[in-house]
Amino acid sequence: MRKNSIKNTRVNAEVQRELSTILRGGIKDPRVAPMTSVVAVEVAPDLKTCKAYISVLGDEKAQADTLKGLQSAEGYIRRELAHTLNMRNTPEIKFVLDQSIEYGVRMSKKIDDVTRDLREEDD
Repeated sequence: MRKNSIKNTRVNAEVQRELSTILRGGIKDPRVAPMTSVVAVEVAPDLKTCKAYISVLGDEKAQADTLKGLQSAEGYIRRELAHTLNMRNTPEIKFVLDQSIEYGVRMSKKIDDVTRDLREEDD
């Protein structure tokens, strides 16, 4: 697997920043949850495709609805990216639901439960 170049890392950061700005202010679709954040972005080296990892605060229905809303608004999002970024190609965006934050919170809660149980056994 190839290591990301400095240029690719900069493009990823710029696209992530602009995507989060667009999601915060531009999307009017009611399916998109208000607490939606862009966790990471991976733009292909040829700038044709892009994976945007999205985190949604809410239940599974809110996550699924947000993903559908973002997929239907992809044309608008690409157009806004093309206006704000000066890139050779505006990448085709694929939205991927990222549940790593939710997983981390769940694991932290389990660890806290186990340590609390161990303390109670010691007392």
